[in-house]
Amino acid sequence: MGTLKWTREEFEAYVLLYAAHCNYFETKEEEEYILSKVDETTFHKIHTEVVIDSDEDNLNKIQQYISENKLNQEEKEALLKDIKNVFFADGSVDVIEKKVFGLLKKIIS
Repeated sequence: MGTLKWTREEFEAYVLLYAAHCNYFETKEEEEYILSKVDETTFHKIHTEVVIDSDEDNLNKIQQYISENKLNQEEKEALLKDIKNVFFADGSVDVIEKKVFGLLKKIIS
C-alpha cells in the first residue's frame, strides 16, 4: 500500500463510513450524521473506496494514516466520539459495531 493522499476530511469520512458500513448495512441516520461532518462530494468519493476495500484494507489504511499524520490526543478523542455517534445514530449498537469500535479504539488511541 502506497502513501495515502487523503485530506483530513477524507480520512474522517473514511473512518466514519467504515464504522457505518462495518455491519454491511448503513442506516439513513448514520449517513445523515456523517454528512453533518463531511461534504457530500467527499462522502460519495470515499464511500466507494470503503465499500471496495476489504475489512483488512480498511483497518490498515486507518492505521497507516494515523501513523503518518501524528494525530494529537484531542484529535483522537474527537474522532472516537464521532465514531460512537455514528454507531448510536440509529438508536442501537449491534455486536459487530461493538467489536469494530474496540478495534478502532486500539488503532486510534
